[in-house]
Order: sequence, then C-alpha cells, then structure tokens
Amino acid sequence: MVKIKELDCGIRVAMDEMPEVQSVSLGIWVHAGSAFENKRNAGVSHFIEHMMFKGTEKRSAQQIAHDVDAIGSQMNAFTGREATCYYIKTLSSNLDRSLEILLDMFTSSVFDEGEMDKERKVIFEEMKMIRDTPDEDCQDAVIEQVFRGTPLGSSIIGTEATLNGIHRSTIRNYISKEYTRDSIVVAFAGNFDEDHVCSLVEDAFADFAPKKPEYKYKKVKYEPSFRVKVKDIEQSHICMAAKSVPVGDKDFYDYAVFSNIMGGSMSSRLFQSIREQKGLAYTVYSMNSSFSKDGYFNIYAGVSHDKITEAVNGICEELRKFKKSGVSDEELSKAKEQLKSGYIFGLESVNSRMFQVGKDATVQNRIYTQEEIIEGVDAVTHEDLARVARKLCDCSRYSAVAVTNKRIPLRRIVQG
Repeated sequence: MVKIKELDCGIRVAMDEMPEVQSVSLGIWVHAGSAFENKRNAGVSHFIEHMMFKGTEKRSAQQIAHDVDAIGSQMNAFTGREATCYYIKTLSSNLDRSLEILLDMFTSSVFDEGEMDKERKVIFEEMKMIRDTPDEDCQDAVIEQVFRGTPLGSSIIGTEATLNGIHRSTIRNYISKEYTRDSIVVAFAGNFDEDHVCSLVEDAFADFAPKKPEYKYKKVKYEPSFRVKVKDIEQSHICMAAKSVPVGDKDFYDYAVFSNIMGGSMSSRLFQSIREQKGLAYTVYSMNSSFSKDGYFNIYAGVSHDKITEAVNGICEELRKFKKSGVSDEELSKAKEQLKSGYIFGLESVNSRMFQVGKDATVQNRIYTQEEIIEGVDAVTHEDLARVARKLCDCSRYSAVAVTNKRIPLRRIVQG
C-alpha cells in the first residue's frame, strides 16, 4: 500500500511497499532547488548536493564511498528546480546500514572550505560538459527562456560567478532556511517494515528548524522569447517551447496525451513527418514537463545547419494539422496505451517507485495512486485534445532556442 505518514517531529515518510522484492530504495527529499535561490546564491542547491558526499563529522568522503560499496549499495543524488534528492538502493537486509550512511551525510556534513574549493572546480567542469553537449545545453536554455523572470527560469547549476561567491556560511544559511522538517520527506519503495523505518527516522532531524514560509511562485506575463547560441558544432539543435500546466491541473493528462501523439514515440506525428518522410532529423520528439505551479511543452529536433527553417516549418505544419483535423480514435487509443505502458513498466523498478512517491509527497504533499493515473489517462477525450490544441498549435506562442554554427533570425523563422 502506498501512503504518506507524518511523524510527531514533522517529518513526512512516503512509503510504497513491495514485499515480493528483496531490495529497497530510500531517499531523503527536500522541497528546495534552484527555484528557491536568488541571483546571489544561484547554484547553491546543486553545490550542497555535491558537498553532502565530501565528508561528515565521522566519515571522510573516501569512507562514505567505502561504506556504501561494502554493503553492495548504490548511492547518488540529484538537484531539480523544486526538489533535491539523496538516495540509496540496497538489499533489504542492509536497509538500516544504508539509511544510517544517508542520514549521516544529510545531518552531519561538515562542508569543509578546502573540499568546497576542490568541488567548485568539479562543478566548473560539469558546466563545460553541459556546454559541450549541445542538445542538453539547448534544453536548459529553452527552460530559462520560457520561465524568464520567474523562479523556474534560474539555472540549476548556477554560473562561475555565483559559485565563486558561495562559501561555507552561504551553505549553512541556505540549509537553515530551506532544509526544514516540514520540507523534508523520507521515501521508501521496496521490501521494508513500515513501523521500523518510521522509528529510524523519527528523531533523526531534530536539529533542523521545524518550518519555513510557504513557497510562493512569482508568475509573470509570458511573452515568447528567442536565443541563438553560436558554437563550432556539426549539427544544429532546436527547442521550441510554450507554457502548459502544472502537476495536478485538471488538464494535466490532456497535455500528456497530446505530447505523446505529437512526438512521444516512433509512430508519433513529428517522428514520422520530420524524420521518416522529410529526412530532416535523426532525433525529434516532444515532451510535457510540469512543476507544482507551472509547466511547459517542448519540441526538440537535431538537424543539419542548412535545414533549420525547413524543420521548423515542418513542425509548425504538423501543429496546424493537429488543430485543424484532430486525431482518430485509433491514434488516441494508441497514445493512451503507450502512456499507461510506460508508467506501468516504470513501476517494476524500486528506484522509479521511490522517485515517484518521494517527489509527489515533497512537492504536492500527496501521492497519486496507480488507479488515479490510469484513470486520468483513460479519461482524455477528443474534445480535451482540441482544447489543448487551441493553446499549443500556434507557433506564435512558442519561445525557441537554437544551438548552431552561425547567427540566424530565429524569431522570424519560428513566427513566420
């Protein structure tokens, strides 16, 4: 049974029991990410995530790695715009030892200035890696364009300048403000005992402040914006994105189905048109991404430098066709089955299930059941898709980013 239990200390525990497996994935989630930062400390959430692995009051960075490997566990972390997660996947028999390591890192990291200086250099290399991966660079840039002026428009990794301004006191101040008990969720998925894991967590976060102010999202009027990043690369990368809806919105599943039909599979409209029929791209797809207060729909294509205009025109043509003619019953049914299959397949992984319940509990303070999700997908109608199309099938609504080898009039190419 999937559930959220709030302990007396104010910590929430999200649990998805799978008694048929012999492993468990456990994660400590914090409702804090780049959307909670400001211009001075941009990148601090991601910096903290890195530093959690660099030594505690009783373990060096090397000892942390040794202790995790000694019990055959797999440990990692990630930072998003609205949440940060530190997690371990382990055998159920090693749950206690794995949780102790994770709690030690989370509650007792020392944030040594010398280690910070070294890790700052590591993150600088990570920035270079992103810049050298033009499709990823394009994806990051289009999010910043769509959400300009809002907390979601901030870069997760920060900049060289902001990272150089982050010191131990910056990290301590941020943790004291954002890492509060009401913003922390400990999530478990796999084979474990509910009462036992709750007892292990109950007193672990006593040193953290009880509450922080409610997360207030600053909305601004959306206006399409455009950016061209010139690089010496062999292929151009294009992202076109427009505002969609947040998680929990009544139209959430409508946008998911629309995205699947447009560019979610090999039989999708964009794949068949842009790649198979026109031969313009090796990779082309769409996705809808939702946050707690906002969302965006994104189309990506990687094309030859001289095919940018043709590819954009082809994408806009497919959007117009969707708005004009809608979809067949067969196409709608296929999209629903693909979404449901992808979701169910993901449930076979303890990590995937922990990520789902942890994120839902952290950002939404609720967990969406399997039945709710399946029913939400099944309920999408032709009329629902027509309503989405009225918002997303007009290219004048789209922001865009191109990572290419020369300056191009991107606004004119997209808007016609």
